[in-house]
Amino acid sequence: MIWRPFTQEKTAPPPVKIVRGDGAYLISETGEKYLDMISSWFVNIHGHANPEIAEAIALQARTLEHVIFTKFSHEPAEKLIESLKKIVPKKLNRYFFSDNGSTAVEVALKMAYQYFKNIGVENRNIFLSLEGGYYGDTFGAMSVAGTNSKYHATFSELFFKTVMIDVPEYYDGVESVEEKEDEIIHELGKTLEKIGDKICALILEPLLQGSFGMRLYRSEFLGKLVGKVRECGILVIFDEVMTGFYRTGKMFAMSHCNVVPDFVCLSKGLTGGFLPLALTIATDKIYDAFLSNDRRKTFLHGHSYTANPIACAAARKSLEILQRGEETVAKIKEIVEFHETHCILNASKRRTIGTIIAFDVGSEDKANFVINKAWENGVFLRPLGKTIYIFPPYCISGGDLSRTYDIINKYL
Repeated sequence: MIWRPFTQEKTAPPPVKIVRGDGAYLISETGEKYLDMISSWFVNIHGHANPEIAEAIALQARTLEHVIFTKFSHEPAEKLIESLKKIVPKKLNRYFFSDNGSTAVEVALKMAYQYFKNIGVENRNIFLSLEGGYYGDTFGAMSVAGTNSKYHATFSELFFKTVMIDVPEYYDGVESVEEKEDEIIHELGKTLEKIGDKICALILEPLLQGSFGMRLYRSEFLGKLVGKVRECGILVIFDEVMTGFYRTGKMFAMSHCNVVPDFVCLSKGLTGGFLPLALTIATDKIYDAFLSNDRRKTFLHGHSYTANPIACAAARKSLEILQRGEETVAKIKEIVEFHETHCILNASKRRTIGTIIAFDVGSEDKANFVINKAWENGVFLRPLGKTIYIFPPYCISGGDLSRTYDIINKYL
């Protein structure tokens, strides 16, 4: 009866029924415990069933469960924005709510395109993106992932035009990365000479491309890239759906460099993994272009559950936990140091950033073998082709990290 995401139902085994979560663990109906080392698609930053977030949700549910976010506002949304304003670059100060990462990206793409329409600039209808990017599964998000995307090729004839930029991959022992960066920027310059005035926006996942195989690139390249496109008046969108909230060791991936985009998209860890919620945050320059007596310049986009008060309450509590003294930051630092000081054997292209580590193992079959053996030993991982990665919740213990490393090394 259930049709699962990213699953070939003909060949996949039946799902394991989970009845409870407890910190870094998932517990099945038969009592097995599984260490969730991918934070259930990167959302459970504080682990499962965090009691403080659960209590915040319960309190809000007894007060106001939902209200249409056109005529009305409410305190949970306003308080959440107040909390975010303390950590988001000041230039980004216009908050548009939606439901998930795909829609946050879709909103940014539509805003960028309409921005030029609203200021009277025509024919800015091409987007730039990094090869291998993944931004979600709505049509705009699929389009900017490009026709070579391994996830979306079926729908490629329906995509709008996107120009792809190579990525100078960065990992332990990589050679000539600066030369590769300069070559890519040079080629981009030639593209911009031809069609720079027709490009609307550049969209990218800053520093880390998740679904492509946890591919890293340097902050120096990101700075060069943004500087180059801005010479042509091109807008910049950062998809921080996966990288936000300390995943890269800092609050946001953009915190690693002196670059502030025109839009940033947030979701996944925003509510601590409890409820769907997303934000597209834009600058005043973008927002002001939509202020008009002409209704056609209105941003005519919305969702039934926009700024759901219960989800906002969960997000605010999650942020409070993140910013509480040194408690969470210390846990994040421990994970970072663990990755930096422990080895994965018989692997290649080891790359780490913040709480995330990834490495390649030679083939998809080998990756699947290791993943299956980890599962048999109570550790839940998911491969990305021949890439294995660890993406733990911040409540993970040193002992559980060690156990995961030991299992991977044993079967590699």
